Order: sequence, then C-alpha cells, then structure tokens
Amino acid sequence: MLFNSLNFAIFLPVVFILYWFATKGNLRLQNILLLASSYFFYACWDWRFMLLLIFSTLLDYYTGIKIYEAKNQRTKLFWLWLSVGINLGFLGVFKYYNFFAASFADGLSLLGFKSNLGSLQIILPVGISFYTFHGLSYVIDIYKNRIKPEKNFVDYSVFVSFFPLLVAGPIERATHLLPQILKKREFNYSKAVDGLRQILWGLFKKIVIADNCAEFANTIFNNSDHYSGSTLVLGALFFSFQIYCDFSGYSDIALGTARLFGIDLLRNFAFPYFSRDIAEFWRRWHISLSSWFKDYLYIPLGGSKGGIWMKIRNTFIIFLVSGFWHGANWTFVVWGFLNALYIMPSIIFNTNRNNLDIVAKGKYLPTLKELFSIVITFSLTVFAWIFFRANNLTHAISYINEIFSSSLFIKPNFPGMAKAVTIIFLTALFILVEWIGREQQYAIASLGIKWYPPLRWVMYYSIILSIFYFMGKEQEFIYFQF
Repeated sequence: MLFNSLNFAIFLPVVFILYWFATKGNLRLQNILLLASSYFFYACWDWRFMLLLIFSTLLDYYTGIKIYEAKNQRTKLFWLWLSVGINLGFLGVFKYYNFFAASFADGLSLLGFKSNLGSLQIILPVGISFYTFHGLSYVIDIYKNRIKPEKNFVDYSVFVSFFPLLVAGPIERATHLLPQILKKREFNYSKAVDGLRQILWGLFKKIVIADNCAEFANTIFNNSDHYSGSTLVLGALFFSFQIYCDFSGYSDIALGTARLFGIDLLRNFAFPYFSRDIAEFWRRWHISLSSWFKDYLYIPLGGSKGGIWMKIRNTFIIFLVSGFWHGANWTFVVWGFLNALYIMPSIIFNTNRNNLDIVAKGKYLPTLKELFSIVITFSLTVFAWIFFRANNLTHAISYINEIFSSSLFIKPNFPGMAKAVTIIFLTALFILVEWIGREQQYAIASLGIKWYPPLRWVMYYSIILSIFYFMGKEQEFIYFQF
C-alpha cells in the first residue's frame, strides 16, 4: 500500500478513528490495533512475505531475551551472532545473491573459466533492509546493556513493524521508539494538526516535484546517447530533486502519520541541499541510516580514536557499506566511494564539524562564501547521483563523458521540454519555501501560522489543488527497492 494511493487515503482515517475511539484509550488494545494494521498494510504489498517479517520479529524477540538471560559472555555472543547471522543471511540471499553470483561468474570468465552459478528468480521483500536494521540495533543494544528486552511480543512487534516506518524508515532505535509504545498515549489536537500539515507537505514533495522530475529524469537517463551534455546536466538535476523529494517526502508522511497516533519518529532529513560541505550533507541526509552506521559500525571499528589512518579507513568502510546497502550494483559502491573521497579533506583536516547549525541562521540570505559553499557541495552531490541513477558503470561513464564535451554548451532539448519548464518553476518555488522554513522540522511547519486565517487557508488549498492537478498514476517510492 502506497502513501500516495487512494487505498491509504481510506486506510489511514479508518485506523485513526478505531485507534482513538474504539479502543477507548486502552494501551493494550491500541498496540494490538497498530500491529494488526501494520500487518495488513504490509500484506497489501505481498502477503507471502509476511512470514519473513514475522520470523525476523520472532528471531530478534527470542534472541534478545536469551542474550539478556545468558550467564556468561560466550553464551551472549552465541545468541547475538545467531541473530546477526540469520538476519544478514536473509538480507544477503534476497538482496545480494544474484549480484555476487554474477560478479563471481564475471571474475572467472576473465580468468578463462566458466561458472554454472545461476541467478535466483526472487522478489526483494519491500522494507527488508529497514526492519532488519531495526532488529539488529535491538539485539546489539541488549548485548551492550543499553536496554532490557521487551517481554511483551505485541509491543516489540509494533516497534519492528509500525506501518508508517515499516517499508522505508526512518530506521528507529528501541531506546527511542519502544518507550513511546509502552507509554499511555492521549490524543493531542495540536500534534495531530501538525502531523496533517507534514503529511500534506510530504505529498506535495512526492506527487508534484518527485514524480514529475522522475518523468524527465527517466526520459533523459534512459536515452542519454541521444542528448547533449547540457540536457544530461538537466537530467542529473531532475534526478537530484526526484530522489530528495521522493525520499524526504516519504519521511514527512511517515513522521506526520505517526504523530496522528501520538508517536514521534526520528527525523530523517534536515534540508541537506543547503549544506556547506559534504560532512554537513551527511548529517542532514537520511539521518537515521547515517547515525545507525556511525553507532553500530564506525564506532565499533574504532571511530576516530586511533589516529588519522584509522579515521580514513573507517570512513571509507562506512561509505562503501552505505553504498552497498542501497543496492546490489557497482554503481552504488562507486557512489559511496565518491562520497568518501568528498569527505576526506574535512576528515584529514578535522573540519568535519565546522557547520553544525543551519546555514544563515536567523538571516534572510546567506553570505557569498556560504552561497559558494552550498553551490559547490550541491554540484558534487549531483555528480555522485549520476552513478546512483545510472544502469551500470559503463552507462555512468558515457553519461559523464558527454557532459564534459562541447555539447555542454548546446541549448537543452528533449521531449516534454515545455512541461519541464513548469516543473522547473515549481521546483524553484519549492526551494524558496524550503529555504524560508529551513530552521523548522519541515518547511511549512510554521509557514503561515501567524497569517490572517483566510490567507493561510489559501496556501493550504493551493498545495492541495496542485497535488490533485499533478496526480497521475501511483508511483512507488524510490527507497522501496532498497
């Protein structure tokens, strides 16, 4: 079930009404309803993979208890590695088996040998990377004595499979989400209104900006051999706003939906395209994944305590793993490698925490230096996105070669250029709204709050009308494939 579908528009109000009125504030009934709703939500995609989700939940629930009850370190390690091994094993089979089999076969063919390793005709279960990481953080936190295991299976299951975050995050921590699941929740009108406002902005980002940018990005990337370098630059820009508005739009809808049920999820985006360096960009882009890798991989590897070479090594490991997490393709690995290279100067010269506050805080405009830094950081990010979007490395290299050719100075032209001008204008307007609201949790969190009410409602209805006007065929969110 997609957030941008009619089914969800019916599903959400029904669950909301049952949650606040039928349960009469009973916490146990609320959690049972959330679990049943989450399983129904997931089953609407493919009910067969419900068994995998339930098995993963049972595995981490049981091993978490066994780790906590273990009398010695050896037994604790056994249960920890059992959970980690099985979880990563499932992830490896479903997500990476065909990639490794093909890469192994290609390597053997270069040596003159033939391989009989066949590919598996399997579907990647939606959300597997996200709910697997939920479970892994839970058992690791128990092993590290940060939390105690949750004995109530329903409550733990809600933590793993709460429907707003189930298929594309944010990647939650038990330390943050479980206490909210275990605590009595009462309806808060202002919190619910704020949630609806964030859902509205998320839908605008997805339907108006992302889906329309996707149309042009797909046209240009899928036929890149036929277009000039200037058109390919435009295609890279379209994809950059597609992936940002698609994924951050999903996160806005997820956070807003959770707030309707009295639950606060981790923030996942903080206006990353206004970053002044790559280190700041990664503090603001897919925050829950970046912090997950920092806490459960970077720090255990030694973090930045072992000198400059260890910092460099660990940074490359983090970014390469992050790239590989996104998909079984060498393009993602190169994308991760590029970002590791980008961030190296700030790691080596210890400037990676220079820009902790939002740019031009309390001001209308950035300084020229800040503007220059934003443009450079954004340009490097767009360049890396080419690898992320390309079908393979050969496609990415040919795409980039054409950009750095004389055709870069030819006027961009591709089918649908007239409509693209409208989307470029709307994207520019979107950037302006994001800039105005960059100090808030999301762009329109406080926009118009102090306006004359009719004017404020004009703004809301304008957003709603634009959503309906540009709404076409339901398109999946990009991160469903990861």
